[in-house]
Amino acid sequence: MIQRYTRTAIVLHWAIALLVLLNIALAWSWPNFLPDAQVRPAIDLHKSVGVTILGLALLRLLWRFGHRPPPFPRGYARWEVNAAHATHFLLYAILFAMPLTGWIMDSAYEHAAATPMYWFGLFQWPRLGVIMNLDPVTKKSVHDTFGAAHELISYLVYALFFIHLVGALKHQWLDRTQELQRMWPGRR
Repeated sequence: MIQRYTRTAIVLHWAIALLVLLNIALAWSWPNFLPDAQVRPAIDLHKSVGVTILGLALLRLLWRFGHRPPPFPRGYARWEVNAAHATHFLLYAILFAMPLTGWIMDSAYEHAAATPMYWFGLFQWPRLGVIMNLDPVTKKSVHDTFGAAHELISYLVYALFFIHLVGALKHQWLDRTQELQRMWPGRR
């Protein structure tokens, strides 16, 4: 019998995964494919999605503390279990680091006070006042530093997503364990 994640864990996993993919697509689109008039709406959507990912990641982590994941199927090598744990830990860390570095960078934007940020156009999302109130030179440094961190972390997102996907597919297709069924939506 397949031991599956809870329905809540599955919904949060796939919602976060789809939103991460959307944000990657948005980040690639505005410098490469979008006309100037569509860049600002794409960036605003990117910010809204990032804040949503942060909220869902917090819910996922809280859910995880109260609900143990199912054990790995028998037959996994010790290094595979350790690699899976390390990858999951890093994925959780990135789900917080990406939106937080983006939020700090955005709060340090020189025109942040004149350009409010809205969550999907519904309500104004607050910027971090302590960052906005820095002197202009420090604020520019914070903006540039956290912007660089945000970009660097994006490369970790790509690498960890690849490792996570390859590991799951390896177990599913090469090892013939029912790995995907543990997290796939649908009937138990």
